[in-house]
Amino acid sequence: MRIAGGVAMLALATCTAAGGQVAPQAGRLPVAPPSIAFRWTGEPSQGGLIRGQAPAGAVSVTLDGEPLPLAPDGRFLAGFDRDAGPSAELAANFADGSQFRQTLTIAPRAWRIERLDTLPKYPVPDPEFQRLRPPELAQIRAARAQVTGAQGWRQTLTWPLTGRISGLFGAQRVYRGEPGSYHSGTDIAATTGTIVRAPADGVVILAAEQPFTLEGHLLMLDHGQGLNSAFLHLSRIDVKPGDHVRQGQPIGAVGATGRATGPHLHWSLQWRGRKLDPLLVTGPMPQSTPTPTQPR
Repeated sequence: MRIAGGVAMLALATCTAAGGQVAPQAGRLPVAPPSIAFRWTGEPSQGGLIRGQAPAGAVSVTLDGEPLPLAPDGRFLAGFDRDAGPSAELAANFADGSQFRQTLTIAPRAWRIERLDTLPKYPVPDPEFQRLRPPELAQIRAARAQVTGAQGWRQTLTWPLTGRISGLFGAQRVYRGEPGSYHSGTDIAATTGTIVRAPADGVVILAAEQPFTLEGHLLMLDHGQGLNSAFLHLSRIDVKPGDHVRQGQPIGAVGATGRATGPHLHWSLQWRGRKLDPLLVTGPMPQSTPTPTQPR
């Protein structure tokens, strides 16, 4: 249910306490008082991200039983993978042992599926690729495991550059009936050398001086609370690991390094391992360069 100001709140929820579940009156579902309900903005849908506010007094929050980072002001993020199920449960835990649970309905999405019945799913493995790829993946995993304390997650993300969207998040090819990996980001067509800017404040967690086999010159930013960005196929990287960057700051330039058929930026977003749709999180592509916003 939507309420004024773009804040969402679900009325049908369950409160539990140390002594067990609170029983509703006969014929009635328990209704959460607004003072203890979760509030959020954003899209609870496949590939979506919400920015939430925990009920007052909550000491911890979980999503489907997984503990979430909770800021001192009670704010948190929750993201939903491309293939997320139809519902998820937020739970707030209080110092007295009581708990408040709230169910989110996750909206399904229709993805672009391309069927190729004449091609195999995998090409013949390349020995050099098999040698190089494991350490590259290890670097990416280590980067995403870093906790930097960045506060860009509080901002409204902006596009790293403006241009024609040439590849959609979630698109997938099916080879002879066998699904391939889906497209994990958004592609933006641009000429080589076009400036790429930070979509939010963050800390550089990876800057590949030597091009990776698939990603080419890969740059990754941590925005805090488990949210991170990756920028692929860059022609150059203008920052180094550990640098703190501000929203709108130049961080690199478009290229065609790695496995790319032409110059473009592949921008991907992840939250705690869940792949998000940049178009859904950021909003429609603007016609001009957006003005950076300050953390709230």
